[in-house]
Amino acid sequence: MEYFLTEEQKMIKELAARIADERIKPVAAELDEKEEFPWEIMKVLAEADLCGVYIPQEYGGLGGGVFEQVLVVEELSRACSGVAVSYAATGLGAFPILMFGTEEQKKRYLPDIAAGKRLAAFALTEANAGSDAGAIETTAVRDGDYYILNGTKQWITNGGEAEIYPVIAMTDRSKGPRGATAFIVEKGTPGFSFGKKEKKMGIRASATRELIFTDCRIPKENVLGREGMGFIVAMKTLDRTRPGIGAQAIGIAQGALDVAVKYARERHQFGVPISSFQAIQHMLADMATQLEAARALVYATARMIDAGVKEFSKEAAMAKLFASDMAMKVTIDAVQILGGYGYMRDYPVEKMMRDAKITQIYEGTNQIQRNVIALELIKEYAGRK
Repeated sequence: MEYFLTEEQKMIKELAARIADERIKPVAAELDEKEEFPWEIMKVLAEADLCGVYIPQEYGGLGGGVFEQVLVVEELSRACSGVAVSYAATGLGAFPILMFGTEEQKKRYLPDIAAGKRLAAFALTEANAGSDAGAIETTAVRDGDYYILNGTKQWITNGGEAEIYPVIAMTDRSKGPRGATAFIVEKGTPGFSFGKKEKKMGIRASATRELIFTDCRIPKENVLGREGMGFIVAMKTLDRTRPGIGAQAIGIAQGALDVAVKYARERHQFGVPISSFQAIQHMLADMATQLEAARALVYATARMIDAGVKEFSKEAAMAKLFASDMAMKVTIDAVQILGGYGYMRDYPVEKMMRDAKITQIYEGTNQIQRNVIALELIKEYAGRK
């Protein structure tokens, strides 16, 4: 479909696609097998000025927004979602600073992120606080001009590799979610360490670790927003980044569809290519249609956010929900079309199927997305009376 990209957006998309085809595809299987963080590719993305596409020019970025980031994430995910999420997770860590940081904080951290000199990560999830983000147990106690952080964050993408971490901690547990505060914590701060690198089903090139805070002293200047705004910082950040998960899902699905179509044209059974069988044609048609519908929703949501619409929780949740469910179905169908070959690591679709699953889980499970959508719908209808 024609999405009427600007010339700059076309250049961004084409550049990301070229890096995906030339630099990522040839090493994707190896990175997945070795579970190796893609530092060399991160450097390539930095040299291509893609790390700051969503960061304003005054902080060293290209001045784009969520839509430009979506374009990059989609193309990178087509080649390897593990690489793409390593890139996208820095955006997840940067958006809290972009939205809630002071001018001093923005000038201190955003130029290095935009230049690809330092990666970021966002620290919300804990062992007992996944979907229930208000149940976080990490604490931050005021001590003069500092806060003392104690606790553990779990399953943090880019954990250990990133150097800049917005972290959500409880400063007043009696206030529930309103007692949470967001802090910027830098790698190397005394009392801040990392757990083991997790071994995952998919996105295995990305790094996922625990963050451990033991009497970690953070200066009050590192508070994001103000004390008690942590839950708002977290929710507003996730609203803004969920279309990026949708883009990741679209990229995975596009990669799987490309492989499935190529294989169906080349694979012969009963003396003809299997692409001539109506059963295969219908599967491919459904895959392509669902993929394009998801892309349209994700693109529209990203553009809506960039246009400055104030409320977009429902649309962001829809984009993430629909695209990730689509990616799971499309990759399963791609494996089916390839048959026994699809189940083997010699072909990339088994990896794509493994990678697709996480898009239904992180940044809010798809069950949580349905809750968000329904609650927003109910609120909207109540407001019409």
